[in-house]
Amino acid sequence: MDITLVMGDITMQEVDAVVNAANSSLMGGAGVDGAIHERGGPAILEECRRLRDTRYAEGLPTGQAVATTAGLLPATWVIHTVGPVHSREEDRSELLASCYRESLKVADELGVHVVAFPAISTGLFGWPMDDAARIALGAVSAAETSVREARFVLFGAPAYAVFTDALMKFPRKS
Repeated sequence: MDITLVMGDITMQEVDAVVNAANSSLMGGAGVDGAIHERGGPAILEECRRLRDTRYAEGLPTGQAVATTAGLLPATWVIHTVGPVHSREEDRSELLASCYRESLKVADELGVHVVAFPAISTGLFGWPMDDAARIALGAVSAAETSVREARFVLFGAPAYAVFTDALMKFPRKS
């Protein structure tokens, strides 16, 4: 699998699936979640509402993933995953890695070849960008998947620079 980095808006990516850093209610929110719901239109919210009403009444658990239509986005699917809130008292890195692994599992079930990821949990959830980059790249590169490209879409030059630095330091599979 190729791992690529782009600086830009994840809602503009022409890919098979876009990963949404969702909240557990699946009802939209701020940041990436709000942008995906806003640009993707009401079809995404309608499917999220059905999922909440039928399978996730208590909310989508942190580290898990589920797919819906992409609505008006230039993708086919949105894979929603709930990232953990960063904590200094508790190591929650396994939950963050799980977001990436579980998203790739859903992508495989859907036959996705190209998936776009945001930097999950680095916004309102407070995860330090350098640590998030290391965890994300580690989880994705170690995953057994048929996905051909994992594209990290990073909003702004600082995030792009951190992920670029982390990718350059990261050991590659041969």
